[in-house]
Amino acid sequence: MRPAIELFEQAAQVVPLPKQPYPIVIADYGASTGHNSLLPISAALSVLRGRTRPEHSILVVHTDLPDNNFTVMFETLNDDPDTYLRKDAATFASAVGRSFYGQIIPSNSVHLGWSSWAVQWLSQVPAPVPDHVHIAYSADQSVRTAYAKQAARDWHEFVAFRGRELCPGGKLVVLTMGVGEDGEFGHRHLLTILVDVLAELVADGLLTEDETRGMCLPIVGRSEAQFLAPFAPSGRFERLSVEHLEVFDAEDRFWNQYQVDGDAQAFGALWAGFVRAAVFPTLATALAGGRGDPRVSQFYDRLEAGISERLAAAPEPTHIPLAKLVLTKHRRTL
Repeated sequence: MRPAIELFEQAAQVVPLPKQPYPIVIADYGASTGHNSLLPISAALSVLRGRTRPEHSILVVHTDLPDNNFTVMFETLNDDPDTYLRKDAATFASAVGRSFYGQIIPSNSVHLGWSSWAVQWLSQVPAPVPDHVHIAYSADQSVRTAYAKQAARDWHEFVAFRGRELCPGGKLVVLTMGVGEDGEFGHRHLLTILVDVLAELVADGLLTEDETRGMCLPIVGRSEAQFLAPFAPSGRFERLSVEHLEVFDAEDRFWNQYQVDGDAQAFGALWAGFVRAAVFPTLATALAGGRGDPRVSQFYDRLEAGISERLAAAPEPTHIPLAKLVLTKHRRTL
């Protein structure tokens, strides 16, 4: 995340700031528990405080879907040692529980925007994936087409409404999943193992075939061309332009640790724990009883253990294509 935070710091150095008593507004699009927001927002605050007086109010607006656990998010903001609220007495936190695929903050009000690990999630599941949990590894061309259309529409809408919300001169930094020049989404070995363990849970009678057929991850990576599509042909869209765009391969930090300590069990456990937190709740919605199904705890534990065991038995690095972007809003021209 550090390279994206550096872009966020650079943006904080140059965005126009309002005069007091009007607050500086930072928007965090897709906050989840808030953990991924603490370091970037703290970094931006440090830069902003070098440009303004310590009593100048800064309002941070954390946004996510209505069913996000905002209680956990506010507990993070209150209790985490890295919380920015302990570092700046004139910074205030708030939340909006609405989808960022529409306008959720007043027009021309956001000076600095941040979004990490959020826009890869589609606004809806366009179709079931019949032969995998992820569309990137499905052989069904009609379903792949449906996902591509949904991904294009969602990115178009996300950009359009940020164009309304950002003030002139405002900037938005985005960190999300990418697709490299080779067309690979990545995570192939990990997702193959996930599918294998789900099949094992069906064979053991914990899950039904209908339930696993309904399990899919509405997550997409995008290529440079797909990121740039809304801005064609002029390079501008809703007065926004792409100031920076880079698709790159992120390090597999769990693999790096394994290379140092040779602990295959720890390697498997770390990746399995990450997958549990990131995607198990989404898979659980396909259970007959949804996330409230009485098998949820057993489902999570068995799935995590199976992934961990398989990764420990055959460790290999995970290919992780990511993208980082900076969007800038231009002043209206006559």
